[in-house]
Amino acid sequence: MNNQIKAKSMLAESLKLPCGVVLKNRIAKSAMSENMATSNHEANELFVKSYKIWSQGGAGLLISGNVMVDSRYLGEPDNIVIEKGHEGLQRLKEWTKAGALNNTHLWIQLNHPGKQSPKFLSKEPVAPSAIPFRSSLAKLFNTPRALLESEIEEIIERFTFSAVVARDAGFTGAQIHGAHGYLVSQFLSPLHNQRTDQWGGTLENRMRFVMKIYHSMRKALGASFPISIKLNSADFQKGGFTEDESILVAQKLSEAGMDLIEISGGTYEVPKMTGTLKMNEKESTLKREAYFLEYCEKVRSQIRCPIMLTGGFRTSTGMEHALSSQACDLIGLARSLAINPSFPKQLLSGQNTVSEVKPLTTGFKNLDKVMPLEIVWYTQQIHRMGHGLTPSAKLSPLWMALNSLFKLGIKSLFRVRSNS
Repeated sequence: MNNQIKAKSMLAESLKLPCGVVLKNRIAKSAMSENMATSNHEANELFVKSYKIWSQGGAGLLISGNVMVDSRYLGEPDNIVIEKGHEGLQRLKEWTKAGALNNTHLWIQLNHPGKQSPKFLSKEPVAPSAIPFRSSLAKLFNTPRALLESEIEEIIERFTFSAVVARDAGFTGAQIHGAHGYLVSQFLSPLHNQRTDQWGGTLENRMRFVMKIYHSMRKALGASFPISIKLNSADFQKGGFTEDESILVAQKLSEAGMDLIEISGGTYEVPKMTGTLKMNEKESTLKREAYFLEYCEKVRSQIRCPIMLTGGFRTSTGMEHALSSQACDLIGLARSLAINPSFPKQLLSGQNTVSEVKPLTTGFKNLDKVMPLEIVWYTQQIHRMGHGLTPSAKLSPLWMALNSLFKLGIKSLFRVRSNS
């Protein structure tokens, strides 16, 4: 087999965004929740160390994990929060200085969890409508309270405020998290958004929330600052946000001036974003390995702005195919970079390269069912980087699961006691 893909990899080509900003190549680190903020939800040395390693790994773009816009509603215990009176500007500057080395772009991902805020973090989460999760998740999440219109407007202001602080701290772009069942995604879904006012009902009304967030951020940040969105291709739930609706939302966002649309899919209830990987699959032969490639092929002809496709990429061959077919303009990688921060450099070398990502199991089926092993194991790899240790694909999933279960139990107990 010929080791060379081609004389020059398409992954090495630069990408100019509508705002005029140029990314040095077509590889991006997609967001992964770091879960390692300080007790008052600020960045720290762990972020500095891990993002310095990633900025030296070769990717043209790094997107942060969830940064919340409201400390009352967290997705995870150790989220960073940027809000009025709690900017943490100096620590953010230290983070951005490390993450923007080597002409690397570092964008902040801004999020509000809506109803996806666990019981031990939110006694009364908020959402477009007061609709609980299905029974399997109702044990983890309290039934939300429907937002007042004044609260919706305030959340829009919060996204804008956080984005401006991030820009002033040195982030070179901002991403709105509009996927995976968080608040923006909840507004888009007719399953979770059953409002009868201007924020619900028709798709035009349901997308009003995200459109207003975008326009507010654009007005505050200016035409030359990159703004992106992570958007579900679909929720994959009966009565939920459909592929056809997603294409229409992508069209509106592109027409409004969005600089980059990252495509993903699924929610906590149907986690399609984690995908599936067979133990015996020969990844070196896969050309259509990305989870949402077919959707990208459909939406490509409908929008003008660049598309970032995340989820499932494991081989340089598959990535090159996605770019050469013009299904997408940017390759999003997450788990591969958590265990091999230098994976982009290997891809850019032009050699046939395969990710170290493999199926995970603790060896106990019942534990695998209740434990979000993929999240836990890869998050711990990021923590290793933050502590100056080398990530390793050989670390025991069982040990990682038990360690995280112990930590989560301690945090939950502390939270309950502090609120009693």
